[in-house]
Amino acid sequence: MESNILDYFFAVASQFTPQGRILEVREYGQGNVNDTYLVTVDGPGERPFILQRLNPRVFPQPELIMGNLRVFTAHVQARLNQTPLPPGRRWEAPRVLLTGDGRDHFLDSGGSFWRALTFIEAAESHATIKDLEHAREVGYALGRFHHLLSDLPPERLADTLPGFHITPDYLKRYEGVRAKNVGQNSPEMDYCRRIIKERRGWADVLEKAKAQEKLPLRPIHGDPKVNNVMVDSATGQAVGLVDLDTVKPGLVHYDLGDCLRSGCNTLGEEIEKWETTGFDPEICRAILKGYLSQAGSFLTAGDYAYLYDAARLLPFELGLRFFTDYLEGNIYFKTRYPEHNLNRALVQFKLTESIEAQEPAIRAIVSELSGKGG
Repeated sequence: MESNILDYFFAVASQFTPQGRILEVREYGQGNVNDTYLVTVDGPGERPFILQRLNPRVFPQPELIMGNLRVFTAHVQARLNQTPLPPGRRWEAPRVLLTGDGRDHFLDSGGSFWRALTFIEAAESHATIKDLEHAREVGYALGRFHHLLSDLPPERLADTLPGFHITPDYLKRYEGVRAKNVGQNSPEMDYCRRIIKERRGWADVLEKAKAQEKLPLRPIHGDPKVNNVMVDSATGQAVGLVDLDTVKPGLVHYDLGDCLRSGCNTLGEEIEKWETTGFDPEICRAILKGYLSQAGSFLTAGDYAYLYDAARLLPFELGLRFFTDYLEGNIYFKTRYPEHNLNRALVQFKLTESIEAQEPAIRAIVSELSGKGG
């Protein structure tokens, strides 16, 4: 970083640690939305912490996010106090750090919204699944997260992203954008358009089930990708979920579908040869096994009935969002090159096709793990 930029980050970070001396501020993680930094501090009792600048285009009401974080942290801590973890296990939820004058955020001179969170130490995350044990731990983490929040009334959480994961709304936006881009063509774009057209009538599967009261609203994470699951650096056991800005009321199917989308694509989301993308059913089995070890106690028969649909829908939805953003000029997701969002969309749509081709096997796994298999 240039010295003037570094001085600026040091000044912002010092708002959250008035007693310590900032040693280092460096970029951290691979997020597509917020700017995230790891801050190292020198001082008695001082620990590293996460410093983030929230993206105002994505989160126009950051105070709602901070309110949700406080509700979430208090509830999870109360649950952990009531029901201790098994020996050898730990579970941590990032906590909000306050400024010297007791605020949960800092507004800089340019109006940017900054906040600080505790850092989960002796832990790491991975962009893709390493092995089946890692897959089980990723599933365990999401199941543990849902279990700890299963008795939190969803109405206590603000909807920080209205329309998030509402696939029919993304379709409407796409249709409006598509009408303005009739002149843009390439084989890859034609493929994306075909995938969307062929699945348009099915994209409301989860929203329709919600409207028919077949699936209830519950607290969800909103973005449980593999790299948002922290695992202990020594044991490999899951210790927490990070990136909590999207915690809100929703369907747990959004979370589980997104986790499977992220985890079962072993090549990862940022690959150039998108045609090689595939969905691994054995990783799917491992993630679901870990998830159900924690979440099976509160899932209903109706929940199980829509697990395959969740796995199929979420990569389609993300591909739709990437492609729409590409057509709009890459205004939402961070990109490294002009065709980045198009390539991301191709990966997700190819993953959708791979899931559809393995529907019998995936449904059989769900049936087996739910106790209904023969």
